[in-house]
Amino acid sequence: MQVEIWSDIVCPFCYIGKRKFEKALAQFAHKDEVEVTWKSFQLNPYQQTDPHKNMYASLAEHKGCSLEEAHQMMNYVTDMAKGEGLHYNFDKAVIANSLDAHRLIQMARQQGKGDEVKERLLKGYFIEGANIADHATLAKLGSEVGLNPEKVQHMLQTGEFAEALEDDIREAQQIGVRGVPFFLLNRKYAISGAQPVETMLEALKQTYSETEKEIVSTTDDQGASCDIDGACD
Repeated sequence: MQVEIWSDIVCPFCYIGKRKFEKALAQFAHKDEVEVTWKSFQLNPYQQTDPHKNMYASLAEHKGCSLEEAHQMMNYVTDMAKGEGLHYNFDKAVIANSLDAHRLIQMARQQGKGDEVKERLLKGYFIEGANIADHATLAKLGSEVGLNPEKVQHMLQTGEFAEALEDDIREAQQIGVRGVPFFLLNRKYAISGAQPVETMLEALKQTYSETEKEIVSTTDDQGASCDIDGACD
């Protein structure tokens, strides 16, 4: 059984959705038959990396709201993350373009380490304040989950895996992905957003029991997600 997940490293609901999916998968009777593939998606491919920019100021600027409102929005997300055992630290978060980090995930996928690298990048970005656009940082994070740091550095200095990243993004456009996280199960059922664990578990069960259906169906409710217009709710 195949589960493909489109997400961005800088999307706060993508990490939350990952945890919810993992909890659902742990309860799924056929979990050993599930193959998870992490697909690349950039919410803002034109984002300029700026380690000196405050996350709250950046959000306020993007949303056209006050700093106080930006803090309130971040606090809401932080509280949601805590419910999944994640302790976000937006005070340390670095504004960064995620392109090279996605190329690292593409590289890791070839070596069967896509999930490990995805997890390490999310933790680095949301909890540790890692600059996921910095090549030395990416090489270090990759090495911590078993990738060769010299090979990572070489990959980052070239355009390697950029085409694979673009293929994922193009595919997302073709199937109508407008926000992430987006889960596609056996090319039959789609889950949009960080849905409740119960919803994800039911989708896994239903997909498994209806393996001969070919129509992609989407859950009626939209879970918490970030969309390509920059809205996260």
